[in-house]
Amino acid sequence: MVASFFDQFASPFFLGIPLMALALLLPWVLVPTPSARWLDNRLVTLQNWFLGMFTRQLLLPINRPGHKWALMLSSLMIFLLSLNLLGLLPYTFTPTTQLSINLGFAVPLWLATVLIGMRNQLNHSLAHLLPEGTPLLLIPILIIIETISLMIRPLALGVRLTANLTAGHLLIQLISTGLFVMLSLQPTVAILTGILLLMLSLLEVAVAVIQAYVFILLLSLYLQENV
Repeated sequence: MVASFFDQFASPFFLGIPLMALALLLPWVLVPTPSARWLDNRLVTLQNWFLGMFTRQLLLPINRPGHKWALMLSSLMIFLLSLNLLGLLPYTFTPTTQLSINLGFAVPLWLATVLIGMRNQLNHSLAHLLPEGTPLLLIPILIIIETISLMIRPLALGVRLTANLTAGHLLIQLISTGLFVMLSLQPTVAILTGILLLMLSLLEVAVAVIQAYVFILLLSLYLQENV
């Protein structure tokens, strides 16, 4: 019984064919694209307003060279947001609950920021590994610690997104299972549990939005350190 709770996080297969690629491509089909008309419809207008507001907010603390990443970061934000929200629908699968998918997003982008810093400002990038005024005996230890903290950044990005979405989905399934059990035994408690489940579902929607934003925000902060 307990093992079945985690079946929702297993990669889906149909006739032996993995459906992960289909789950990753679905958000691009749902996002409306601008047309050649003079006036856009309400959905495209809302999408353009959201993208413009998010891009301005994201690029506000970043230097001018980092603005080249605007298209990539905005697209990744919409992609992660769509995946997180689609996973809340019944009979769907959330690819961002897979650590391999999240690390596939985090590691290349983090590595790109590090390589940009090494290419454009090598001395400044290496200076992050050793704080100013460090005693001579602590220099080797601090360099090792700062290097580990640098290398653990993409792992923290992927684990944060995976853990938050997995915990929320699992908690919703546990409470909904208890709700069906108590429905015939204790209707009053079941109603209160249903209200709690509704509030938890709304909270999970907020978590899906916030975690996608936090993922991109941390990437932008890593980019700011290297441009």
